[in-house]
Amino acid sequence: MPLLEPDPGALRPDVRPQDASSDRVTDAGAGGTPEPLRSDLLALLGPEKVLTHISDLVRYASDASPYRFLPRVVVLPGTTAEVAAVLAYAREHGRQVVFRAAGTSLNGQAQGEDILVDVRRHWVGVEVLDEGRRARIAPGTTILRANTTLARHGRVLGPDPASAVACTVGGVVANNASGMTAGTTRNSYRTVASLTVVLPTGTVVDTAAPDADERLAAAEPELCAGLLALKREIEDDAALTARIRAKYTLKNTNGYRLDAFLDGTTPVEILRGLMVGSEGTFGFLSEIVFDTLPLDREVLTGLFFFPSLPAAAAAVPLFNEAGALAVELMDGNTLRASVQVEGVPADWAHLPGTTTALLVEFRAPDEERLAAFEAAAEAVLPRLTLVAPVASVTNTFTRDPGTIASYWKARKAFVTAVGGSRPSGTTLITEDFAVPPDRLAEACEALLALQTRHGFDAAVAGHAAHGNLHFLLAFDAGLPSDVARYAAFMDAFCRMTVERFDGSLKAEHATGRNIAPFLELEWGPRATGLMWRTKQLIDPAGVLAPRIVLDRDPEAHLRGLKSIPTVEPVADPCIECGFCEPTCPSNDLTTTPRQRIVLRREMMHQPSGSPVEAKLLEAYGHDAVDTCAGDSTCKLACPVGIDTGAMMKAFRHQRHSAREERVATLTAEHFRVVEAAARLVVAAAAKIDDRLLSALTRGLRKVVRPDLMPEWLPAVPGPAKHRLPHTSRLDARAVYYPACVNRIFGGPEGHTGPSLAEAVVAVSARAGKPVWIPRDVRGTCCATIWHSKGYEQADAVMANRIVEAAWGWTGGGQLPLVVDASSCTLGIAHEVVPYLTPANRELHRELTVVDSLVWAAEELLPELEILRTAGSAVVHPTCSMEHLRDVPQLMALAEACAEEVLLPDSARCCGFAGDRGLLHRELTESATAREAAEVTAREWDAYLSANRMCEIGMDHATGRTYRSALLELERATRPGDG
Repeated sequence: MPLLEPDPGALRPDVRPQDASSDRVTDAGAGGTPEPLRSDLLALLGPEKVLTHISDLVRYASDASPYRFLPRVVVLPGTTAEVAAVLAYAREHGRQVVFRAAGTSLNGQAQGEDILVDVRRHWVGVEVLDEGRRARIAPGTTILRANTTLARHGRVLGPDPASAVACTVGGVVANNASGMTAGTTRNSYRTVASLTVVLPTGTVVDTAAPDADERLAAAEPELCAGLLALKREIEDDAALTARIRAKYTLKNTNGYRLDAFLDGTTPVEILRGLMVGSEGTFGFLSEIVFDTLPLDREVLTGLFFFPSLPAAAAAVPLFNEAGALAVELMDGNTLRASVQVEGVPADWAHLPGTTTALLVEFRAPDEERLAAFEAAAEAVLPRLTLVAPVASVTNTFTRDPGTIASYWKARKAFVTAVGGSRPSGTTLITEDFAVPPDRLAEACEALLALQTRHGFDAAVAGHAAHGNLHFLLAFDAGLPSDVARYAAFMDAFCRMTVERFDGSLKAEHATGRNIAPFLELEWGPRATGLMWRTKQLIDPAGVLAPRIVLDRDPEAHLRGLKSIPTVEPVADPCIECGFCEPTCPSNDLTTTPRQRIVLRREMMHQPSGSPVEAKLLEAYGHDAVDTCAGDSTCKLACPVGIDTGAMMKAFRHQRHSAREERVATLTAEHFRVVEAAARLVVAAAAKIDDRLLSALTRGLRKVVRPDLMPEWLPAVPGPAKHRLPHTSRLDARAVYYPACVNRIFGGPEGHTGPSLAEAVVAVSARAGKPVWIPRDVRGTCCATIWHSKGYEQADAVMANRIVEAAWGWTGGGQLPLVVDASSCTLGIAHEVVPYLTPANRELHRELTVVDSLVWAAEELLPELEILRTAGSAVVHPTCSMEHLRDVPQLMALAEACAEEVLLPDSARCCGFAGDRGLLHRELTESATAREAAEVTAREWDAYLSANRMCEIGMDHATGRTYRSALLELERATRPGDG
């Protein structure tokens, strides 16, 4: 064991429930994947694609649903051949397979008890076809990522679920998820042109291939004959045919798409339709080709408030008749809970309980058609009974993008915001049903009465235009009485929906586990029997996803309900939705924010000292704490702002010895000496061969724990210039603070122009807005060095020092403080605040901290003349820029300095995180892999960012040379020949 390795027991929970949870992982599970399953799959796929430790199994056991099932093993195949091999193994050994992509499913369909197959990590990519009219998409690609690429072509996918930031294309198709606007005409069933599927037998079918039917007939003759026989049987039954057609006039994802037998004429066409909404029970979708839709950019949106849920529901048909693309409903509980979401008016917390709102949107390709929609929409308003119970309510339409975005942010946060405000320790159930739109008001009244009868005060929202409502229930899954209450409610709710409204028990979330027992109630024995026969025909060995969609156990929906123990306050509201995962730098390396919380909850489930707890703690230090970049972009992605990065920093602090804290505090107290020494070390290192330095530091990392000893990377630059440029306080328009990283490290390799500090001074002077660099900046820092590592006392020392210094430099806040590294701007502007004394908090309130990007784009650029431009530039927005919301300023500078600018679709936090990329280079390499592939697909004239350590990380990741956008601005505006 390396020296100074922290004690895993330091992270053992201090407080936990008196009794170990009944649904905890038992001691027998501590060993992880059992033999021979472990050895067999390692031999089949290799160690990089098989996860067997108990910590791996636990982190994959939970998803966004109320269920938890522990897999025996997790595999990560990267090719269709490897998927086929896993299926062959399962058939031969009587095992079962469940596919999991984003884990955002709400009904447990991404959970398995045997072999769980992660089909996200190695299955990402978008190929634009026919100028955007079609797109070939890998199943692990998020809807947001696909739409970002398609937007450049003025196109968009039809399905638009609220979880688009995280849910994947494969999961959306497998569940036929639709969303706000898709309804029954823009969903996957209607817009998937073709797909490639790996059947349970291992047969691969590309439904677009001209000879697909011939190939399928040769490989699977019984399947082809069986599909055609079922088609004839259905078509020969006029009543059944009519029933199937009627069922799909509403949104309906309960059971299999029996209309595929009516819509398809050949076995391959039937199979294509059946795969949509099959929830992974018929095969693996390795590739999907969509027919895309026009991206109508002209938008009119309004948020209208009503006195009650039925009153709002009664207004829905009026907006539908006016041509609204979306009419979204939010009840009082939803509106009040959404105040946790940034940008939502705080006074919504005081809305009366019965208040309900409709979010109405019209979209058009041009101004003329939008004007026609606006006239029709305005004509509706006098016919409505509207209320304005709080000051922020306007009950008007708007075209302002910012206001529209805030409305949709509140709506899309429905599940997470309401779930985040649930009582601690309770489990969240999300239900989803549809009724004929003209009976929506009646259904709302019936639902409210039913909830009251069973003691629930649920939150209700939904796609009202399509008669589709969602509601959330919270109960304690560890209490038998609560489970019984939930069971009674579900039975009454399902009967009401079917018998009173002839509705759909699942409109868009798919059957999963929690509606499987009620499938026959909705469809009747004849149609349900056909679904069982279809499953037997396609998957005769029963390999894929048992007990999902089809289950004869009348209490299947009560099996595997997960209890939620209380954890650290910062993470306790988490409902495990997974919205945080795509933005996390470590999501393809170790753990994600959701998984860090899931693992912590399992520790709380365990009795102290159990074998499972010991194994989890042993892995948690590296997999959760050390490889967290601490960038907190998870907070931005989480609708209720859960900052798992902050929790990991707290855990780092918890692991520190008193001696480590004292040493860290000394470095803060004597940072002027530390800074000078660091610059000397960098200067000395610049004269030594990179290979020797790398070998030396790698050797030291085997002796001293890797989280303390950095590894030398060739991308690390030489030292900064010893002297900062001379400036004058007289007539200065701002105080310029060169960050310590820019005082220690020099510019990019081969750069012969001015240093960053010289460039900032020069462009500011050219714009007529000179800046002043205080002479005593050395020895000060934004405190992020210590903050990121959890050294709280050292953090407090430097936080107070920099605020006191900045207050003096700026004349008590009279001048702005311009900072030339985005992470340092974030640190001084926001992250230092909790560590300040009360007096210094008052000083901090008087400061105006401005990122150099904002200074350059908003203050300098309008006054500068661009004299030369690069042909092309690619930008890397840092995580701090995302927090500061100054990515637009980075783009503005790049677009001023280059003819062509690319913001990569896969750009996210590089994971370098100060020195974290030197401590764990694999974190940066994993975090940037997809972005690096985009960047290196061609050559660019300039590679731009605005944070030196992130630029070093991107240099390492791409083999290209990144530099500050302000250096490029200086070059573009430099007088003379440049």
